[in-house]
Amino acid sequence: MTPQRPVPPTLDDLLSRYLDRQAAAQGEGLAMFEAGQVTPYDAGPVQPIDPQPAWAEAVTALGPTWAGVKLAPPPHWPQLVASHEPVVALAWCVGNFPQLVRNFHAILRYDNLAHLRPAGGRPVNAPALLEWAQQVAAQQQFPEAILAVGALRLAQHFDQASWLLETLDRDVPAAWRAVWVNERAALAWHRGDADEAVRQWRAAEPTLPVRFNRAMADLFSGNAVDSVSSRLKELVVHLPETSGWHHLARLYLALAK
Repeated sequence: MTPQRPVPPTLDDLLSRYLDRQAAAQGEGLAMFEAGQVTPYDAGPVQPIDPQPAWAEAVTALGPTWAGVKLAPPPHWPQLVASHEPVVALAWCVGNFPQLVRNFHAILRYDNLAHLRPAGGRPVNAPALLEWAQQVAAQQQFPEAILAVGALRLAQHFDQASWLLETLDRDVPAAWRAVWVNERAALAWHRGDADEAVRQWRAAEPTLPVRFNRAMADLFSGNAVDSVSSRLKELVVHLPETSGWHHLARLYLALAK
């Protein structure tokens, strides 16, 4: 008896499924930001980033306890993803996602990797994000406060992110202290204060994101390249291949050789 072949879905079925996925993403605040609404920072061809996988990677710095837990993205998340210029020296922290490292021409263009460190930038016009961060600060909720710090930093509202870190510092639960310290160092790194970021990461509890960030910061500061390679090799082993941070560690390992 000849086995029956599966019937392929019709074009109408495929379109219906696509629209259903788009509607669900829209409802969760994870729909793609419409092209033409963002002025690109980079003149080269850059592949648009899907907000959904970006958000999945952006919360991994919260730690394994929150793996698989569905957290709502902050306001303007698709806009933040679409409008952010490429970053090469990227800290692993809440709000950051490995897909930001997409300008490989910049990596090839510089012999001195220190030139690729972040140096701040223009804040994104995101009024709903600022209002939401104010509400989070008033409610003193965790991990929402950490998400707010990360989102403000990603939107390059550095002063507001710093204000939130200072305002809630005494109220951070012990379970979140290590993540909070990493966020403080990441803010210094991305606003252009590399020395202060390195100092804080060296003093921080050696969680997986902190170990990643120490190696990353040393790589883009030209410090102890041999040590950087060995540390990145250890990180690659501990990070699952399904993680974008695993592949970013591999990229940095290639740069360290």
